[in-house]
Amino acid sequence: MSDASLFHRERETLFVEVILPLYIAKTYTYRVPAEWNEQIAIGKRVIVQFGRNKIYAAVVYRIGNEAPLNYEAKYIINVIDEQPVVDNQQLALWEWMSAYYMCFLGEVLQAALPAALKMASETKIIAAENDGLDRTLLSDKGYMVMEALDVAGELTVNDIVKLLGQKTVFPLLKTLFDQGFILISEEIKDRFKPKLKAILQLGAEFSGGEELRALLDSLNKAPKQQDAVLAFMQLRKTNPEITRKDIMEATGVSAGIVTALIEKGVFEVKQKVVSRLAGEDVEITKYFELNVKQQEALAQINTFFQEKDVVLLHGVTASGKTQLYIRLIEAAIEAGKNALYLLPEIALTAQITARLKLHFGDKLGVYHSKFNDNERAEVWHKVLKGEYKVVVGARSSVFLPFQDLGLIVIDEEHESSYKQYEPAPRYHARDTAIYLGHLHGAKVLLGSATPSIESYYNAKAGKYGLVELKERFGESKLPQIEVVNVTEEGRKGQMFSYFSGVLLQGITDALERKEQVILFQNRRGHTPFVQCNTCGWVAKCVNCDVSLTYHKSSNHLHCHYCGHMEPPVQVCPACGMAHIESKGFGTERVEEELELLVPQARIGRLDLDSTKGKYGFDKIITSFDEHEFDILIGTQMVAKGLDFGRVSLIGIVNADAMINFPDFRAYERAFSLFSQVAGRAGRRENEGKVIVQTYTPNHRVIEQVIQHDYEGMFLTEAKERKNYQYPPFFRLIKIDVRHTDMQQAHDAAVRLGGLLRVNLGARVLGPEPPLISRVRNHFIQTITLKIERNNVSIVKVKELVQQAILQFEIDKTNKGVRLSIDVDPY
Repeated sequence: MSDASLFHRERETLFVEVILPLYIAKTYTYRVPAEWNEQIAIGKRVIVQFGRNKIYAAVVYRIGNEAPLNYEAKYIINVIDEQPVVDNQQLALWEWMSAYYMCFLGEVLQAALPAALKMASETKIIAAENDGLDRTLLSDKGYMVMEALDVAGELTVNDIVKLLGQKTVFPLLKTLFDQGFILISEEIKDRFKPKLKAILQLGAEFSGGEELRALLDSLNKAPKQQDAVLAFMQLRKTNPEITRKDIMEATGVSAGIVTALIEKGVFEVKQKVVSRLAGEDVEITKYFELNVKQQEALAQINTFFQEKDVVLLHGVTASGKTQLYIRLIEAAIEAGKNALYLLPEIALTAQITARLKLHFGDKLGVYHSKFNDNERAEVWHKVLKGEYKVVVGARSSVFLPFQDLGLIVIDEEHESSYKQYEPAPRYHARDTAIYLGHLHGAKVLLGSATPSIESYYNAKAGKYGLVELKERFGESKLPQIEVVNVTEEGRKGQMFSYFSGVLLQGITDALERKEQVILFQNRRGHTPFVQCNTCGWVAKCVNCDVSLTYHKSSNHLHCHYCGHMEPPVQVCPACGMAHIESKGFGTERVEEELELLVPQARIGRLDLDSTKGKYGFDKIITSFDEHEFDILIGTQMVAKGLDFGRVSLIGIVNADAMINFPDFRAYERAFSLFSQVAGRAGRRENEGKVIVQTYTPNHRVIEQVIQHDYEGMFLTEAKERKNYQYPPFFRLIKIDVRHTDMQQAHDAAVRLGGLLRVNLGARVLGPEPPLISRVRNHFIQTITLKIERNNVSIVKVKELVQQAILQFEIDKTNKGVRLSIDVDPY
């Protein structure tokens, strides 16, 4: 740049459109002080004032020379970043999400950026727990902030503004954050320590042969200690990492004998950090060979990638899909590209990460919402700098600032967990990732044993490539599935609490063989509802139209929608009688009953209540993997791609609850869930077994699961959806109308429905109350739009919807009404 042009840029008046992390319809324009003209760039964060006194970190969206027409532009307060934290491809993705999912850019920004990158007036600041930092190196203002945090424990950005008497505190906070002095908006309090493996070594003074012989002679009067030392020497020839357990198993000595040798200095203990989920999986080894079927599948995928951007890998459970993913990621890295590996649940990342670390080491990054904000911000910056070649994460990983993205793997692509329901943007990570791949020119691989109807339809229609892997890896076979008629078992007197005689016998046999069992019950808590046996009164939430679930662990009734809790009821508040009974059963109740029926079993539970905290899931899975539990009782968490070598029996305690759920996807999801749960059994050389308890043993979904007949399920579901105008043949848009008054919610929904019908006619269904018609004291009415896929512009339809909503919101009659739009409400 010449001196003249540099002078011109410095004197030029620049205006920036910024995306604020707020629910506002448009970007907002600010004026740039001339001295910052050279610093300003698209994707950088700037500090701005919005409203009377609120301060926000906003992202620069556009730069221009024109002032806004309808308001006077305020000056930006400061530029935070030296380099942009958001790139053009990310902004393009945000624009697409805003348009496709009918939400504001500010809502997308809120979902996309880690909290540490979107500071605002009310952002919480706490001091980091790090004794190794020297505060004397801080500036006076930095030292003041740290002293104030020591006293108060927690401060907001506004508090620090008042403390220092200046608005421009964000650069200071960024410096303190980067140096490790503070944590921003920290929510994760769990300080879980890594798993350590205690390795025994001979004390340094016994390293020589003579010293060792002298040691053995000195232990003549302690023969058990002598045996332990001899066993150590023998084991050391084949195993460099000997544990207490190894010596105890080899000699039969007690733990106290080994402890005595440690106290004498004969053994030294070295702590080694190990993976919590190494398991026994065939895929955990760094070097592996693909079998013939896998090689054929890999060749087909690569052939399809030459002509199609998206390929669906339909592989049965335990067919070795992860090994194919690894080979494809390796190929992407060799081509100088990066890869994203998406998983539906945070829970799965630990197990997959343990495998991928062996192959990609420090090139592998992990990203999900259970990481604290500082960890997420660190991963964000490392991805931005290109330090990670592979990222494993849950749905929020699609927002990372990838460089040279070449491959996206979407594992378990059928999972509903990829869908974000609240708050906006209500996006589906699978569909968003496909668009992300389009922006980067990357290839996308969808993987599942039970693909979603939409993805399989797209593959059959030729939109995606389709590769099938129908055999399990190695010697493992698909499990046998036995259906138990609960009605018939009850008639014979063979039902014991919630367990049939067949299931109880299967559990007993598995325990005798030292094998493990998984029991699936897709309802957490102890009792789904409590009811008065005299008048029929049911305990309900004060804020929501839903029954309260009793949790024995807390001895309280819980609402699973708003979090309301109250003590259990002893006397019916309606009739005054004490005939209160528990109805139904959740995972806690199953655990309680099983402890009485199989007292010798060690039982664990895996559900949302038992996995609180950053590593809650990891702890339970590790314990089960290391055979600390014989039986694991769980909700749908147990169905999500986990792999255990000793599990030989799966019990589905109540299949009917899933099948009879009032949702057009109920049969698809039931088939998928039962097949995925069944896939946890017999994943090694032994054939597994699945026992399904049901009142409807002849139901077509159960028969299709028994026959492993995905194709049959797909054909019957596709036919019904075409007849009743559901995806993949029609698009759905759901609009929820909420108000604290039931009549006003209904009236407002009727008005909105009328506005929508002006242009969309019979495509508009409702309004009608949903299954749960009141949540958090807001009554809900739902309007559903069914839009044809052929010969109709969905872009035009969305424009008409937004026009109708704007008309609706302008009408003062609708004041206090809240609307939420859900595109593709899976």
